[in-house]
Amino acid sequence: MGKRILVADDSRTVLRILRLSLEKSVYEICAVENGLDAFNLFREESFDLLLTDLNMPGLDGIELIKKIRLELGDRTTPIIMLTTESQEAMKNAGRDAGANGWIVKPFKPAQLLNLLNKVLG
Repeated sequence: MGKRILVADDSRTVLRILRLSLEKSVYEICAVENGLDAFNLFREESFDLLLTDLNMPGLDGIELIKKIRLELGDRTTPIIMLTTESQEAMKNAGRDAGANGWIVKPFKPAQLLNLLNKVLG
């Protein structure tokens, strides 16, 4: 079985694109549509990477990362933000919360796969 990736994004279109792009690779994808569901699933199961949107219902991506890093004490699981936000202030907020990387939508599936391959080895 491949590495497990939790994807959190409120856009069903983005989730479908990610699923199609990543399931053809060696990754197993679990997808949820909001930050609260992502947090609850992350707390219950083991994942090798979290790929999260910024703007979502329940918990936004920044709050999701903070909860994982602080409440769960997980400082090692790589977290990549996948969002339409590209402002440096938002990237800094993501980094400060504990994100390891940032990809701006729209993205090329090959670009995402390259990053995931680098992060996950």
